Amino acid sequence: MSEQRFGEFVAVRRHERGFVAELVLDRPKAMNAVSSEMARSIGAACEALAADAAVRVTVLSSSNEKAFCVGADLKERNSFTDADLVRQRPTARAAYTGVLELPMPTIAAVHGFALGGGFELALSCDVIVADATAVVGLPEVSVGVIPGGGGTQLLPRRVGAARAAELVFTARRVEAAEARELGLVDLLEDDARTAALDLATRIAANSPVGLRAAKRAMRLGHGLDLRAGLDVEDAAWRSVAFSGDRAEGVAAFNEKRKPEWPGV
Repeated sequence: MSEQRFGEFVAVRRHERGFVAELVLDRPKAMNAVSSEMARSIGAACEALAADAAVRVTVLSSSNEKAFCVGADLKERNSFTDADLVRQRPTARAAYTGVLELPMPTIAAVHGFALGGGFELALSCDVIVADATAVVGLPEVSVGVIPGGGGTQLLPRRVGAARAAELVFTARRVEAAEARELGLVDLLEDDARTAALDLATRIAANSPVGLRAAKRAMRLGHGLDLRAGLDVEDAAWRSVAFSGDRAEGVAAFNEKRKPEWPGV
């Protein structure tokens, strides 16, 4: 396993010949509170991952034993002037958008607190794996703001408008069992990180071209009417139908062997 640092608080680890990458939030003393510096590092790490065609799946995890991420660094925010807050906004937004727009499948491994921006980072992933320690929520209205890392848009898409409204308006924290019941997390496992990496390894056995096209079709087609969504799907199909991965997949199936994906 190799590791690349992005500033002091973010690392990218490569697993399984580099096919699985782990984006590690690594500010344990602050329970991964997202400072301006950390936000820049998340954005930079996502930019590097997005440009790496060898990465088939990314797992978003934490080095802290008690928290996935507790959201924005409110101690830093308390020192901001209004002008500072305006200047910092694009940096913060780029971090969340960076995770959301990663082109490969993404899995969040949630252990402990995932609150505010921390839960929004998880919501930006395709699948959320949690363990029994997980506590999630969007408490921003309790400190006078709103979920600004995608929460007001991603949560309704995940659990429906009314359920999202109740969770955002009450600012309540939801423990693991209820979070699974409500659909705030997808899988509840004994060890979130191990389970997320195992899932990533299974996914990474599939065509990297197919995985990225399938994600693109699902993301772009969400919310469209059926006819428009099927057009999005058709465009994604055409992007893979004549690929090297498609040719290798069909050949491997007929030859009863594991495919060696060219990734093109």
